Amino acid sequence: MPVDTVTMALQKLKKQGYKYTQKREDIITVFVEANRYLSAKSVLHALEDEYPTLSYDTIYRNLYTFVEVGILEETELNNEKLFRITCLHEGHHHHHFICQQCGMTIALQMCPMDFFEQQLEGCQISSHRFEIFGVCKNCLALA
Repeated sequence: MPVDTVTMALQKLKKQGYKYTQKREDIITVFVEANRYLSAKSVLHALEDEYPTLSYDTIYRNLYTFVEVGILEETELNNEKLFRITCLHEGHHHHHFICQQCGMTIALQMCPMDFFEQQLEGCQISSHRFEIFGVCKNCLALA
């Protein structure tokens, strides 16, 4: 599965007119393998052996390009911007529980929009995102 997700992400970049670079593929691979929210600092540390001169500017520029193209999702946790790989499979809709300690996510297979659509009758909803923040059972066990 990680290979498929990386390939799909690279195809999405190409479709939007961005060129392929090994560095971009490696950044995407970090997110696919982690499968949780990561900070720019975490990405930099994961790639520092391979790219010793890699800068935060380069990381952030790529992260925000990936968000714009729809490869990464962005959230803020404890006043820090965090990013995770988007679920790239068409028609796949769910939301996430996000651990505030380790950044791990759990997909929630239910969507609360049915409830909200009833309350917003007559409004046009263009998009939505639902996140639950807390501490996962693994982090609780370590406490």
